[in-house]
This record gives sequence, C-alpha cells and structure tokens, in this order.
Amino acid sequence: MEVDKSSIMIKSQFKITGYGMNLPPVIETAEELGPKINKTPQWIISRAGVKERRVSQIDVDEMGALAIKEAVGNKQKPNLIINASGVPKQVIPDTSVFMQKQLGYSGIPSFSVHATCLSFIVALNIAGNFIHSGQYKRIVIVSSDRGTCGRNFNEPESAALLGDAAAAIYIEHTNSKSGLLDYSMESYPEGATLTEVRGGGTNLHPQDPKTKESDNLFSMNGPLIFKMALDKVYIRINKDLETNNISKSDIKLLIPHQASGKGVRAYSKLGGFKKEQVMDIIEATGNCVAASLPLALVMAKKQNLFNEGDLIYLVGTGAGLSIASALIKV
Repeated sequence: MEVDKSSIMIKSQFKITGYGMNLPPVIETAEELGPKINKTPQWIISRAGVKERRVSQIDVDEMGALAIKEAVGNKQKPNLIINASGVPKQVIPDTSVFMQKQLGYSGIPSFSVHATCLSFIVALNIAGNFIHSGQYKRIVIVSSDRGTCGRNFNEPESAALLGDAAAAIYIEHTNSKSGLLDYSMESYPEGATLTEVRGGGTNLHPQDPKTKESDNLFSMNGPLIFKMALDKVYIRINKDLETNNISKSDIKLLIPHQASGKGVRAYSKLGGFKKEQVMDIIEATGNCVAASLPLALVMAKKQNLFNEGDLIYLVGTGAGLSIASALIKV
C-alpha cells in the first residue's frame, strides 16, 4: 500500500524554486580519450560506463556562476550562497567569493561545505537547518567541478570516469508540506586511502621536495571502494526507509552520486529499485565529482521526471569513505 505522503514529518520546510546547470559545450568521447590512457573505447565504456564527458574551458567560479544565474532567474537575490564543490578554485579565498564576483553580487554571505562527492547532500541539510531557524529565507546551493583537470592518465580506470559540470538550486522558506524529511551521514576512515588527491595540503605541500606531480592528481581504487561501500549503502537505504515508514515504491526518483556506471546500475540491479526510478546520467556526463548529484537532480527536473509532492531520495558515497542520504519532498 502506498504511503500517505502528507503524513510524513517535515524536518525543515523549504521549496526548491529554481534549478540551474552548466554543462560545458566541449565533448570528449571515449574514442578521443582512449589514446591518452592507452585504452580502447570499448574498455572505457565497459569499465567506467562513460561514453562521453564534458571538458570545461572556463574555471569553476564562472561555471558555478552560470548555474546560479539560471537557478535564480528573475527571483530575488539569495540571502546566502553555499558552495558545495569537491575541489576549490584556489586554497583561499573561498570559491564562493569568486562565484559571487562573477555574478556581480556583493555583501551576500558565502562559504563552502566540503564533503567531497557528498558536498551537495551535506549542504542541503545545512541550508534546511538555516531556513528552519529563520536565519535565512533564500539560499543558493551550487556545486561546480572540473574533474578533468586532475586526471592521472597513468591511472586509466579513474581517468576514464571524470567530467566537468556545475549545478545549482535556489531554495526558499515555505509554509507548504515540502522540504527535507530525513538526512544521514556516516564516515569510515578505514577507506581514507581509497580515493585521494594527496598533494595541495600540509602533508605534501607544493613546496615540499617530497611532493610528486602524481600527488596532485586524482587517485582511486574503484573495485575496493565498491566492495567496501556496497553493503553499507544498502543498510543505510533500508534504515532510511524504515525510519520514515516508506517503501521503495513510494520513492518517485532515486538520485545517486554518479560514481561509475557499475555503481549507478547497482541501485536497480542489486538494490531492488526499478530501473526507471534511478537517475542515470553517467554515460553522457561522466563522474563530475560533487556536481554529479545536483546535475542529475537538475536534469531530472528539466526532463519532468518528478512533480510537486513527489518523494526524491538522494544518496551516494564520497572519499573518506563516507555515505550520505537525504529524503526530500519537492
């Protein structure tokens, strides 16, 4: 029996009233990437599940600003900008400041939430709490990443995954029964070395003679991450369903982090969700780091895959190893 969605407790009431994205126009196909990593297009598609990805010619602040501009549209300027990206423009100042500059805004508080590929989910929970407290009524959350900048072509499996994109949403306080129903996050540091960019911090500082060029590039052990995360993710999903007294069929759309083709397909192949319930864009976009999940959300909206009142479930894994989920009613 389908659950009465009107009876579900809303933890923080808000409405997503704007969706925006920047999908760079330059496309790099598996055929074009193949020679760079010494692999065939068939190998790339079978292992990564990515036929093509976008390669940005502009930096993350400009990409993010374009996504924010579309999300804001003709509405009022936001009270707060939260950057929820995986990699910053530079160490300081914060990337959100550069985005605000690109938009011609000034004086709006802005900062970053950094939880690698889960940054958007974490930022959504923080924004929901801000709105619930009454401190802010109009918030933009933006994720913008240029994963192609950090590819290690000597590590074909990870290099085959990454792409560039930005996505943003504009959320407002509402008195209607929509917003964040549930949020969870778990981190398992035993997986800390499975996904890394080792350089750039105090451990392997750019001026440290021990720092190698490869330390500044993305490194990932995909098979070990998949093995470690699989059971933990589905335990998390089942707990979320039980906590909210809903079934898989009550979820209109499951939007996962687009980690890999195998990772996205696992939600339907192994997780018990119908294929049409799972938003799968990785074949055409690649893994866009933190921007992957909100990009999938924005693309789902543009394709009219959900309607007002539907339950949307956001879930994924990130470096750490971390797992996060959010259940929202749109």
